[in-house]
Amino acid sequence: MIHMDKIIVGFDLSKGSRYALDLAVDIANRWQHDVRLVYVHAQREEYNIKEDNSELRQRLDDITAGVQGRLRHSQIDYVVREGCVPVEVANQAASDHASLIVVGSHGTSGFETSWIGKNTYRIIALATTPVLIVREDFNFNKALENIVLPIDSTATTRQKLPMAARFAQTFGSTIHVLGLYTSPSEAQREAVTKYVGQCHQLLEKQGIDHNYSFVEVENNLTITTLEYADKIKADMIVIMTEQESSISNLLLGSYAHQMLHLSKIPVLSIQPEDVGRLRTGW
Repeated sequence: MIHMDKIIVGFDLSKGSRYALDLAVDIANRWQHDVRLVYVHAQREEYNIKEDNSELRQRLDDITAGVQGRLRHSQIDYVVREGCVPVEVANQAASDHASLIVVGSHGTSGFETSWIGKNTYRIIALATTPVLIVREDFNFNKALENIVLPIDSTATTRQKLPMAARFAQTFGSTIHVLGLYTSPSEAQREAVTKYVGQCHQLLEKQGIDHNYSFVEVENNLTITTLEYADKIKADMIVIMTEQESSISNLLLGSYAHQMLHLSKIPVLSIQPEDVGRLRTGW
């Protein structure tokens, strides 16, 4: 049997995780990847998981059988694990050398309606695999036309470019490189300008439709990014789990945490590598 790359879906039978599965199937068809659902028996009563293993597996069998016909060149299966939800999802993705994890969240009341939703931030913090988060009220009828790529002055900020470029090539999207000036410091501003220029050069070399602009961040990085995304009618934002910190961001929580709670569009989160072992060549 030919081994195919995998897309992992954190799955808990909720509406949000079913939306995540729909999106994973679309990506899998474009990338010719297999799909694997990961269901975790959380070992805490608060999650109120009532299915015994036989009933659960029957439901998962039915779901995967229904989805298989929608996959053009690949397969779908599932695994059932026990333990801490974010740890088990991240470990399964690492074990499978997965290309992507997709998880869902509830659209109207944040991330608190399912165990996947409650653990979304911990999944992106633990996983070395890129994580795509989609809300259940996401408009699947709209094409992935515009991708926002916020660039700050941190040395790892450009590491999200390769995955953003892959999505842009897959879906024919335009990447909007957004340079974030967070300080009057000349060194900070020069770093942002330099990094945006490098992104422009690479995207131009790869023939990916893109543009770039700069904004002054007066208060909050997250709000500034989201306002820009709304202005250009973006369909996805690509972030790092670690971004620049400001007093406002520290008071309200990390950039990634805020973004997951506030963004109405899918967020693709990339875990930074050690700067000393970058594969990007920068």
